[in-house]
Amino acid sequence: MKQSMKRFFKRLAIVLSIAIMLAALLQLNQVNKPALVNTDGRSFEKATVTAILQDNVQENGSRIGDQLVGLRLADGSEVEANSPNGLLFGTVCKPGMPVIAMASKTGSLSSFTVYSYDRFKAVVGFLVFFCLLLMVVGGPKGIKSVLALIMTFASFLFFFFPLLMHGIAPLLAAVITACLILALTVWLICGSTTKALAAGMAALGGVLCAGLSAEVFGQAAHLSGYNVSNIEALLFVGQNTRIDVGQLLFAGILFASLGAVLDIAMDVSAAVYELQQMNPDKDTRMLFISGMHVGQDVMGTMAATLILAVFGGSLGTWVLDYVYDLPFLQLINANSLDIVIMQGLSGGIGVIMTVPLAAACSALLARHARENASLPCPAEHG
Repeated sequence: MKQSMKRFFKRLAIVLSIAIMLAALLQLNQVNKPALVNTDGRSFEKATVTAILQDNVQENGSRIGDQLVGLRLADGSEVEANSPNGLLFGTVCKPGMPVIAMASKTGSLSSFTVYSYDRFKAVVGFLVFFCLLLMVVGGPKGIKSVLALIMTFASFLFFFFPLLMHGIAPLLAAVITACLILALTVWLICGSTTKALAAGMAALGGVLCAGLSAEVFGQAAHLSGYNVSNIEALLFVGQNTRIDVGQLLFAGILFASLGAVLDIAMDVSAAVYELQQMNPDKDTRMLFISGMHVGQDVMGTMAATLILAVFGGSLGTWVLDYVYDLPFLQLINANSLDIVIMQGLSGGIGVIMTVPLAAACSALLARHARENASLPCPAEHG
């Protein structure tokens, strides 16, 4: 009877805790977004190109000016629309092509413009293929990985962004969100185990090292979040919201290093955990050294992976600098290039520092678990 009552109250406490967290999350998402752009009378609709009424192909094959096309909207109505000849907006229309039309209404007058090709099916299809591939190859762990990715995206959308809108400093909001993502990810993939706890602690330490190194680099090089290329748009947002746009750069660096840091923390923790299971008599020092050896093998490739990812994300900037053959002093002091260097090196420092943190946490927790397992039960004391 007592055991059943304990189980009942335990389940009740869990249900109440979840209800309180959901209520707090709903309250957190009660934010007022300022109307930064006038969207009255403007909407986006799915449409299909029915005909090319006026093309813009020249005799030499180039395209100049807009296309005039016929569209069939989702409600079945037929309209005419302009399709801009641009690289960012519009597309080269062909009959039967699915597109997104932007409708602008002023009073009784309506005009339509082709905004882009309808990419919804391609995006969703590729996303579904990715998730299925992860679940098929990864098995039960792959299914948990998909859930972890969904929870990570939800954490950004329903937790991090609302925190910013409520005036929480981006760095603090990033640290809190990173803790939440780490806890959810390691719990879903590894459960409530010593290995998961060690990986989570080490990953959090590595992420904080990455953020701290970025802050130090920024102070030393006189770089801030106000040196980014889209600062004009961000300043406009900062003037109309409570978001401190100057910290967004460093919060982004913290998030960018999160995946690589968690990966290497899990590798080291899992290796130490397996070593402790295979050889329970191995002392803490030897477990730490073994964890360091594993981490050293992975550290170099992981740091290179992170830096290459940053390099690939800014490849257009590097190509422009190379082709224009800019002087070295101009390059090394350019804001855009130095920010890329700061992102890559800070993330790499976070990865490097995660190795000893993961090895130490894993070894200490393994020793603690071994000592607890070796303690006699109360019956044996008698």
